[in-house]
Amino acid sequence: MLLRIAPLAALLALWEIAALSGIWPRQVLVPLEQVGATLLALATSGELERHLLASLYRLANGFVAGSILGITIGTAMALSRGVHRLLWPTFTCVRQVPVIAFIPLLILFFDVEDSFKIVIVAMASFFPSALATHDAVRDIPESHREVARLYRMPLLPFLRRLILPATVPQVLTGLRLGLTRGWLSLVAAELLAADSGLGQMMEMGRQLFQIDVVLSGVFVAGLVGFLLDGSMVRLERRLTRWRAA
Repeated sequence: MLLRIAPLAALLALWEIAALSGIWPRQVLVPLEQVGATLLALATSGELERHLLASLYRLANGFVAGSILGITIGTAMALSRGVHRLLWPTFTCVRQVPVIAFIPLLILFFDVEDSFKIVIVAMASFFPSALATHDAVRDIPESHREVARLYRMPLLPFLRRLILPATVPQVLTGLRLGLTRGWLSLVAAELLAADSGLGQMMEMGRQLFQIDVVLSGVFVAGLVGFLLDGSMVRLERRLTRWRAA
């Protein structure tokens, strides 16, 4: 446990030493105690909770929508040659473009309301889940599919009994990556155009030159991302426990 937190402790120590050395003005490199005091004040006033809940609401909606669509499209492309030929070139091309590059276009369509941020998260979550699902289904041995076709297994039992058990580990990995990318894209979108959320809180701190507010937002964003990733890891272990048995 000590070895795990040693790099973080060393980074914080270097930060504090640099802040107290006077190399940079305190308005630029804020001491840890000031960031801690600001974070406590934001939490006590309810401002941090308001921004955090707004971000988590957008993340949850966008992640669920993007993941469901990604799993559906990924499965369809893997099982149908026609769907694969139709969608794969466009899918491959669009997924190479950073999601935040679509922000100006999405603002024109959705303004700066919640819909725009939810769509950004959905797009960021869609591609990892779709690609992971596509590859997982394609990796299923053809002999297994032949048996299913031989017994004329209906679609729903085919998906539930063959596709789902064989693809769970890879799909969960795709969902984990999609959740991380969704969170990063959301904070970036809120930095550019939002009236609430962690990104907006940091942007307002930047405009007012309140670096302690900015760093408080950075700390909370990192902590939330860490907790989300850890939750996905625990879920993955629980759902794939049968593979180790």
